[in-house]
Amino acid sequence: MVRILAFILPLAAFALSPSPASQSAETLAGPVPARLLRVIDGDTIAVSARIWLGQAVETLVRVDGVDTPELKGKCAAERKLARRARGFVIDFLSAGGVTLRDVQYGKFAGRVVSRVLNGDGHDLTAALIAKGLGRIYAGRKRGSWCI
Repeated sequence: MVRILAFILPLAAFALSPSPASQSAETLAGPVPARLLRVIDGDTIAVSARIWLGQAVETLVRVDGVDTPELKGKCAAERKLARRARGFVIDFLSAGGVTLRDVQYGKFAGRVVSRVLNGDGHDLTAALIAKGLGRIYAGRKRGSWCI
């Protein structure tokens, strides 16, 4: 009997846990207050997000709606623009708190996807695009940054 329970209980827990498909349909509207831990690149940051009273979780956040050049890009021009985008994000978010909105399950690299606002309530996606350091991104194939 103990062996049967030892086999059945983990299966039941697995069956009742949310699947990646159902996780991807979930959205946490926010606001979720967060503290910037580090800037990975122009469209990915690490934060400590306050998810409950006295509880925070550290996570990577993919900035929703924008694609920025890669630091390990295919050409020197892309890598240079990627460094500028990363520096801009550091400046944009370092002056105050960070707020996450419309947080969703990310399908890559164990991160979430979210709108990111700085301490003044300005949207990071809009700022990156306005500065020419990012492009609108809706999840399709990304264009080249190399000209």
